[in-house]
Amino acid sequence: MKFQPDSLAGVNTIARLDSQRVWIGAQAYDGSVVVPWRGVVRPWLPARFGDLAQAHFDELLQHEPELVIFGSGERLRFPKPALLRTLIEQRIGVETMDTAAACRTFNVLATEGRNVVAALLLDTP
Repeated sequence: MKFQPDSLAGVNTIARLDSQRVWIGAQAYDGSVVVPWRGVVRPWLPARFGDLAQAHFDELLQHEPELVIFGSGERLRFPKPALLRTLIEQRIGVETMDTAAACRTFNVLATEGRNVVAALLLDTP
C-alpha cells in the first residue's frame, strides 16, 4: 500500500537527464541549472566545473534552502571548500555528487517536502 503520492503539486521534479539537457517536469533546459524544490527553475551561470566561483554558490542563498545538492557533472568532483564558505557559515548543508545522483537525490528530498535546491552542472569531464 502506498502512503505517499508519486509527486506533490507545485514541487519541481527532475524527469530526465542526458549529457546536454535536463528535464524538470516536461520542460527541457540546456546547460547548468538551479532547481529549487518549489518555484522557478533557472539557468546557472557556470558552464563548466572550472568556471565555479563563490558567487555562484552564494546566489543559492536567495532560496533559503536547508540543503544544497551540487551535481558536479558526469563524474564526482568536489569544489574547493572556500567556494562553499557562505553556505556553511549560514549552516546550510551541502552535498556533492555526480549530476545523475544529484537528480535522484533531489527528487527524493523534494517529494518529502524538504527545502532543497539542486545546483546542476551538465559539464562533461
